[in-house]
Amino acid sequence: MRKMELIAPCHFGLEAVLKREIIELGYEIAEVADGRVTFYGDADALCRANVFLRTAERILLKVGSFTAVTFEELFEKTRRFPWEEYIPKNGRFWVAKAASVKSKLFSPSDIQSVMKKAMVRRMQESYHIEWFPEDGAAYPVRVFLMKDVVTVGIDSTGVSLHKRGYREVAGKAPITETLAAALIMLTPWRKDRILVDPFCGSGTFPIEAAMMAANIAPGMNRSFLAEEWDGLVPKKLWYDVLDEANDIVDDDISADIQGYDADGSVLKIARRNAEEAGVGKLIHFQERSVAELSHPKKYGFIITNPPYGERLEDKKDLPELYRTFGERFKGLDAWSAYMITSYEEAEKYFGRKADKNRKIYNGMLKTYYYQFLGPKPPKRTKGV
Repeated sequence: MRKMELIAPCHFGLEAVLKREIIELGYEIAEVADGRVTFYGDADALCRANVFLRTAERILLKVGSFTAVTFEELFEKTRRFPWEEYIPKNGRFWVAKAASVKSKLFSPSDIQSVMKKAMVRRMQESYHIEWFPEDGAAYPVRVFLMKDVVTVGIDSTGVSLHKRGYREVAGKAPITETLAAALIMLTPWRKDRILVDPFCGSGTFPIEAAMMAANIAPGMNRSFLAEEWDGLVPKKLWYDVLDEANDIVDDDISADIQGYDADGSVLKIARRNAEEAGVGKLIHFQERSVAELSHPKKYGFIITNPPYGERLEDKKDLPELYRTFGERFKGLDAWSAYMITSYEEAEKYFGRKADKNRKIYNGMLKTYYYQFLGPKPPKRTKGV
């Protein structure tokens, strides 16, 4: 099968988590850059990456890269790519997104326009036709410019991979599924440990954790653009990968995963989302404020996305909210807490300096992932 380079974009600051996932899936890393990881694979890898990766935003089939400092150069080098090897005569193709950082060419709309013209010119020459119906499968192109190096890829995913297919309705200020999965992976939490989210909203942290516990692939219940790429990705591969995903689901798992929220209406959404994701029986959702946070057992984990106070009128409530959260956490026996927030005074009111702190961009919002580490549980004796 033809060897390809595949590009997996991700949240800035979480490249190492995605790199580890790709290696565990069995693929060789080509490059790690800000906000993306490139790896080697074939058409089967393209399918498996879309279905199994929890922290990637999408999977791009890399067409190539080159240096360009003028639009003429951009046109000529884009035209040199063998687009006819990727896109059939009736394929729908366009430059869906262009991003430019520290490059002489910086206007996204101009970059998109020039590259589309170059693609059309190449395909006119290759197919010996002047006009393309563009009524077939979709081949959206995405391009990154970094210090004048242009990297070009065709999007095999379509709607971003954070759309797992289970969350029809989001609650207030939702965290994306891909970001939630990455943040869970940054902790030592495993399926036999307790996990509580005291600000669970529409349930993303508990649901992603439960899907990990049950080994449910995140892309099992959705479709991808490349399913229609008959020339590049045989249909049978998708069926094989879904069979593989179904075979490894653990239906017998039990877990102690809980989601609390003070807003009962949002918990209805969380319960519905959990059922859609196939993990309803693994999560206990409860209407409970952070002031009521408690658990009788030791060595549990809190992983949460507390309110940031995006609106000015909410900011006045944050000191008391974080103070209460910190006090209730103190009352838990040997627990660890992980929280992502953009609130600059989170540690001050939580009442403790974080043992670790990681800067992560949630979209354009700069956030911090505060990690308050508890003691490790004693090692279990074999046979007990």
